[in-house]
Amino acid sequence: MMPRTRRATALGSLACASLLLTSCGGRGFDDPPGGPAQQTTGPVSLQILIGSSGDAETAAVKQAAQAWAASAGASATVTPAQDLQQQLGQAFAGDNPPDVFYVDAVRLADYASVGALEPYGNKISNPDDFYPTLRTAFTYNGTFYCAPKDFSTLALIVNQDLWSKAGLSDADVPTTWEQLTSVSEKLKAKGITPLALGDTRDRIGAFMVQAGGWLTSADGKQATADSPQNLAALEYVRSLLSGELARSPSQLDAGWGGEAFGKGKAAMTIEGNWIKGALKADFPDVKYTAYELPAGPEGKGTLSFTTCWGISAKSRHKQQAISFVEAMTKADQQMAFARAFGVMPSRQSAKSAYTAEFPADAPFVNGADYAQGPVNAPKMESVLADFDTGLQRLTSTAPKTLLQRVQKNTQAALGTS
Repeated sequence: MMPRTRRATALGSLACASLLLTSCGGRGFDDPPGGPAQQTTGPVSLQILIGSSGDAETAAVKQAAQAWAASAGASATVTPAQDLQQQLGQAFAGDNPPDVFYVDAVRLADYASVGALEPYGNKISNPDDFYPTLRTAFTYNGTFYCAPKDFSTLALIVNQDLWSKAGLSDADVPTTWEQLTSVSEKLKAKGITPLALGDTRDRIGAFMVQAGGWLTSADGKQATADSPQNLAALEYVRSLLSGELARSPSQLDAGWGGEAFGKGKAAMTIEGNWIKGALKADFPDVKYTAYELPAGPEGKGTLSFTTCWGISAKSRHKQQAISFVEAMTKADQQMAFARAFGVMPSRQSAKSAYTAEFPADAPFVNGADYAQGPVNAPKMESVLADFDTGLQRLTSTAPKTLLQRVQKNTQAALGTS
């Protein structure tokens, strides 16, 4: 999956894609001109559009696609998008979508709600082998739409040298909010910024889950933002920020938490396992360890970030597309992708092999058992962007006011106000 470190920069293209998706002549994707798309047999050519994280991912997917094509007697063209959401939106608006394409979980409801996706999820072998939290992320109105290709969760990343410099040991790694506050106070007393914390829902949202809250109900149909649980979470995060126990990346002259951490400007950060590649490339001398996030009042909680293999409802090659996804999501192929570009397999059956080969990633994998996926409802982009803007002013805005605003906006988007 693509790293989720700079969500804000993508909002413009996401909005563009949303407009294109909803402006296709007023008809549903289930009923293209001339009737439903017809299944074809025999040799076919699949068009696959991916949002690649870099050359390593592109090469690995192309290699896997060619292996599938050779065995299936077909051809497969893999194209790395320059701007995935924009290009998908344009392809759908132009009535010529790719057969297979990456779908970020944050976009699932938008695509599914307009009939753009083929709901093939349960046609993949052993669909229950996918982590339940990932199945939920790609389920809309009770239908499992598409197979998760990989995922990450958030974990607490600790700088070993700064930890030792403050006189701390492994026994001091926090496992609760109270311990996080306590150890942060010790770090601050030593002149070390304790925590670099991204100031959007993609990071702060983990505290909401740990408090037992979230922005919407499990089925995505009800707004649940204005709750005592979410209030407790934002008040706690606000206490960290106000006490300078946590600081945003911009306050530390960095673009994201991993950069601030890599520069040694904070002893801890909360990030996904994509931080591995970033630190290896840009800050290879930094020694660090990942731990599961501290538990809140309601226990452990983290966020999951995942992408699925979407199949166009208008594809003329649905059977072959499903065969392709089947090959891409086998446990051994997912392990090959893990070795090639650092993603975590979405199948539970690959967990033991993955953690044996990448033991330092165990805290991220373990988070799958209690992770919260993104908001699974259509037409929520502007609401969530507004929420992020509010979170960036958390020290000067009453958390209750912020939650009341996102509650009202969410109700309006869901049509429940």
